[in-house]
Amino acid sequence: MHMLIRTLFHGWLSKRGPRVGPYDVVRTRFVTLPTDQDILRHMNNGVYLSIMDIARLDLLHRTGIWPIFTARGWYPVVVSETISFRKSLTVGQRFTVESRILGFDEKAVYVEQRFVRPDVDGNPEILALGFIRGRFLKRSGGVVGIEELLSAVGPVPAGITVPAWLLEWSADVALPATRAAAPSHWE
Repeated sequence: MHMLIRTLFHGWLSKRGPRVGPYDVVRTRFVTLPTDQDILRHMNNGVYLSIMDIARLDLLHRTGIWPIFTARGWYPVVVSETISFRKSLTVGQRFTVESRILGFDEKAVYVEQRFVRPDVDGNPEILALGFIRGRFLKRSGGVVGIEELLSAVGPVPAGITVPAWLLEWSADVALPATRAAAPSHWE
């Protein structure tokens, strides 16, 4: 329930936040709540993924992409995601999630998200780093193609590319299409 309230609160903030370009870094501020903690008194690993969802919604709102997509009946879904942790967050700590669209492959969009806090010298320090591969679906049915997506958002600026390792990771962790068989057999 607290994530729903947090999502609604950040949605309200996003509509009032500064506007940025579709490929700019969007910074979303958070505070670690008591409900984010696990039994070891640091932010639970699953909460990081939920907070990444909220930060991506902020990215969609502040870049102006969300209203374009909702007018067309499109909505985002995560296809795959990965995250690496470096330092813990404890209750009451302020942190920022920096989100940026990295680019596209033939089917999906890639987003990088960094959990950042100032170090002892006040410089931004990465605490956790996540990547998602997402697609956009149509409420009327079907998938939004990349050409259709780019015609709505605008072309990817020169110099913005999806790292080769991320494309390879995406292919390595891909599951069969929803209409294909996907039996669960342990070897």
